[in-house]
Amino acid sequence: MLRSETAAHPERLAAAMAGLAAYQQAPRPAPPPPMPALAISGRATLRYYGGRGRLVVFVPSLINPPAILDLGGTSLVRWMARQGFRVALVDWGAPTTADRDVDMTAHIEALLIPLIEQLDEPPVLVGYCLGGTMALAAACATPVAGLAMLAAPWQFAGYGTNAAAMIDMWSAASPTCEALGVMPMEVLQAGFWRLDPARTVAKYETFGRLDPDSDAARSFVRLEDWANAGEPLPLATARDLFERFIATDLPGTGGWSIRGAAVAPDRLGCPAMEFVSATDRIVPAATAAGLSDRRDLALGHVGMIVGGRARSMVWEPLAHWIAGLPPGTRRTEE
Repeated sequence: MLRSETAAHPERLAAAMAGLAAYQQAPRPAPPPPMPALAISGRATLRYYGGRGRLVVFVPSLINPPAILDLGGTSLVRWMARQGFRVALVDWGAPTTADRDVDMTAHIEALLIPLIEQLDEPPVLVGYCLGGTMALAAACATPVAGLAMLAAPWQFAGYGTNAAAMIDMWSAASPTCEALGVMPMEVLQAGFWRLDPARTVAKYETFGRLDPDSDAARSFVRLEDWANAGEPLPLATARDLFERFIATDLPGTGGWSIRGAAVAPDRLGCPAMEFVSATDRIVPAATAAGLSDRRDLALGHVGMIVGGRARSMVWEPLAHWIAGLPPGTRRTEE
């Protein structure tokens, strides 16, 4: 990809390679210790960030680590914990080959919903990317106080012609995934690079010109480390994602069931809203759930969470919406 993008400009190739080398050699601080567990179900843990007031559970994607919601000085979950909410973040854990048959439905029925049902009150769910898809499905199957979806796909037919490229990628990778029992993150990352190869090359050209001790350089390394990391997907989850979601739009056509009942936006029994970006290349606006409370933006997929305008355009409206929900109720002991 780098060679093809810079074929006519050898100086750009050299600049991008220098930027890549600088990124690889950049110092990294020690990672912070994990937050304490509020609940555990299988390999999944609900990490508790403290705070007071209504309980809010953030559900990250299965793709890339949950750290995007707790990224250094742009930590959405830590900011929310200072706004009058008790905040927790789902950590999906590390799948192994023993998880090869754990599909998307099992992630919700055996991991996410049991985490939710251990809590002292039905929480507000805030799902990012594929985590929003899963949060909507969970909210149809267990009581929650509200649902907010951030850059989350539901109508997978909205990928349009881009779906063919993703399905081709899966077809090429699936024999290896079958042998491993998982889909390595590197397969998905290569697909993300190809969504906008010119931007992928340009960002490393730019990084190579930054002062390595600058805040901009440190922010770049922190974000790229997140983007280039991630646990593998269990084989059955990857198969669901590409063959049942992207290829046939199982959620958008009403064919997905959790705990034996169909899940869909019109089956939600709680207040719900979504943030949708017109400039999101990873989750196009056409894939949104179509909730009646829809906030349209012009921020990128990652920029919606950690960009310079994220606080004013997403964080603060989200906190205001949660604060306006009806009072919650404690669970009764059985």
